[in-house]
Amino acid sequence: MADQIRLSEPVTKPGIGRATSMARMAVDYVTLTKPPIISLLLVTAIGGMFLAAEGVPSLTTLLLVCIGGTLGAAGANAINHFLDQDIDALMSRTSQRPVAAHRISPAKALTFGIALNVGAFLVLVSGVNLLAAVLTLSATLFYVLVYTGWLKRTTPQNIVIGGAAGAIPPVVGWAAVTGGLELPALYLFTIIFFWTPPHFWALSLLIQKDYERAGVPMLPVVVGTERTVQSIFGYSLVLVALTLVFGATPAVGFVYLGMAAVLGAVFVGMAWQLRREQTSRKALHLYLYSLLYLALLFVTMMVDSLVGV
Repeated sequence: MADQIRLSEPVTKPGIGRATSMARMAVDYVTLTKPPIISLLLVTAIGGMFLAAEGVPSLTTLLLVCIGGTLGAAGANAINHFLDQDIDALMSRTSQRPVAAHRISPAKALTFGIALNVGAFLVLVSGVNLLAAVLTLSATLFYVLVYTGWLKRTTPQNIVIGGAAGAIPPVVGWAAVTGGLELPALYLFTIIFFWTPPHFWALSLLIQKDYERAGVPMLPVVVGTERTVQSIFGYSLVLVALTLVFGATPAVGFVYLGMAAVLGAVFVGMAWQLRREQTSRKALHLYLYSLLYLALLFVTMMVDSLVGV
């Protein structure tokens, strides 16, 4: 009977088990990089390139910026996992992240992140220009040292100031094409800078208890829902106003201006609904729409640069 039981047990071949383990590890390392965030950052960087080129930029430069931008953002996100491992372990949304769940050691995550950023700098400085490389590295340093390492744990205005890191990619795109920085690049930076708080505060409303448990002073935790939704609405008004002011500059045309007005009206309308009803459902709708809003806004800039109207 014992022999029959042993014969009926599944046999796992060593090679198959090793391959499965390696595949899981590969998935964990990809998870460290936060691919969805990278994709949105690349859209904004490419938008900056199209505006600077007033059309289609050099495909070689475009490819190198995408490679360098991906490596830089991926590295910054991996280091974020290293720095936030204690917070991530306390939050239900992040407790299964590779470092927090002890599937990847903190040292390996940090080494991985640093290596990716070194690669990003080398790609950009050798294939694009020094300014693009320095801007990309500065975004990483600001994100991991100023935002993650300091502001996130100390002030409810963390995302307001820390959002500067996420506003740099379109500036990188502009610098990659022109080799310098002009006023339109500053507009792009400012648009994303003011987009970040309403986007992130909407998410914070959804996971407020997680932040309370981890002791992270996000705005809803410190000032409550009422003041948070008021802040979201106020920043939304400023954001949309900035996009329309940008539409009045020579950098863009009527295609952008019209689309910015439509997208902005929806954004403000959803922020107003959240202010009135203050429900998780409305917060989720605004959070998801904010992602679509930013992507469509920068895609519209690309289309506008091609049409030239």
